[in-house]
Amino acid sequence: MAYELKIETSFAAAHNLLNYCGQCEKLHGHNWKVEIKVRGEDLDESGMLLDFKILKNHTEAIIQSLDHCYLNEHPAFAGKSPSSELIARYIFTELEKKLSDRQVSVHKVTAWESDRAAAAYMRS
Repeated sequence: MAYELKIETSFAAAHNLLNYCGQCEKLHGHNWKVEIKVRGEDLDESGMLLDFKILKNHTEAIIQSLDHCYLNEHPAFAGKSPSSELIARYIFTELEKKLSDRQVSVHKVTAWESDRAAAAYMRS
């Protein structure tokens, strides 16, 4: 059995997909919605898995590096296509580093590039 916390945030950025034939190979932007889920088995003395404020602050530090930038020039995507899949993976791995000293683990990060299209990176 485990507890799960979920937060949502968003950012706006531009990108173009590499090695792709179609409109998305051209420069364009999205208002990404990001959903974060973390899990853990033990609660702290206050009965919480993790203070939402801590989770939000760590997440926002990562989102700040993506917000209003051209993702193709972001160091995390150097030589790669900054797809929603790779954005989700980047946020997942960066958040995992920030939470490494906690009793929680990142379970799933979903990056929504529109209201009807999303990609997720998660523990299997």
